[in-house]
Amino acid sequence: MNMYPYRFAKFLVSTLVFVSISISISAAVPAVSQTAVEFHGALTVSGNQIVDKQGSPLSLAGPSLFWGNKGWATNGKIAPDEYYNADVVAYLQKNWNASIIRIAMGAESRGGYLNDPAGRMAKIEAVADAAIKQGMYFIVDWHSHRAEQNTEQAVTFFEKIAKKYGHTDNLIYEIYNEPLADTDWDTVIKPYSEKLITAIRAIDKDNLIVVGTQKWSQEVDKAADNPIKGFSNLAYTLHFYAGTHKQKLRDKAAYALSKGIALMVTEWGTVNANGDGQPDVAETHRWMDFIRANNLTHCNWSLHSKLEGASILTANSNPNAKWTDENFTASGQMVKKIVQGWHKVDYSGFQTGRNFSVKGN
Repeated sequence: MNMYPYRFAKFLVSTLVFVSISISISAAVPAVSQTAVEFHGALTVSGNQIVDKQGSPLSLAGPSLFWGNKGWATNGKIAPDEYYNADVVAYLQKNWNASIIRIAMGAESRGGYLNDPAGRMAKIEAVADAAIKQGMYFIVDWHSHRAEQNTEQAVTFFEKIAKKYGHTDNLIYEIYNEPLADTDWDTVIKPYSEKLITAIRAIDKDNLIVVGTQKWSQEVDKAADNPIKGFSNLAYTLHFYAGTHKQKLRDKAAYALSKGIALMVTEWGTVNANGDGQPDVAETHRWMDFIRANNLTHCNWSLHSKLEGASILTANSNPNAKWTDENFTASGQMVKKIVQGWHKVDYSGFQTGRNFSVKGN
């Protein structure tokens, strides 16, 4: 696959073999190649849905990169931040049809942004710039479990991101990856988030902001019962690992949606919550059905070659993205098929002479 499916949304039908009708409809269907961002444009929250520039709910699919920290080599080999490059982004768009990628930048942990701000920002920019070039959305994630302990540093970080990328439709902010189970929504996470949102909105008035929720971004029901008010274009984070999190967590998500908040699955895995084990195929399919039914955007954890079940790549796969099926783990093979098939093109427009549209989003 050499092009994102949206790039098939409008093209010159007269090039097809149906000569008898080609002349009559070719003028109505221009030859245009569209990327995901060109097609959907700016993302906004309407009720409990994230919608595109046409006002239509959408569901984007792609991977999350691993922690972008400096020097975290696996078994002394390939460090996760080596996959933070333009070749990887281009591969995901062209070969997986990915419409989104998540930049999981470690914050206060060893080798994270607070330890190496210039180096880590360069890694973020490498991925973000490549995503813009490929017409993909990208999430800038403050990958932390105790973000409230460095609130001012988080504010400064996202002010830099907003100034550099806030003018684009590609950018999505994720201001707190996974608050811990004992980090209270009402008294800690919500006030932290309000401060971060205020700082971002002073620079970027409209790009989507995703807010982490209590207990490793699972207790979306607590956020739904006491949502952030006074700001627009906010969604809340839902994370799951199919081997561990099942119907009970889907019920929480359904409750949150019923209360009127929008959700985004910025991280999910096919395996257990510890990141290991074999894919739970049946439960992954149940989650994908739920995600599609509710138009949720999702990013799989993670694009790395660490020796664990959640990794998309097999050990020491080269960061140059010249990969074959042998480079993908059992989870990676499954995720590849999910992402590749997520966006379906409705070709019924050919028979009617209407422009082609994206179906299933």
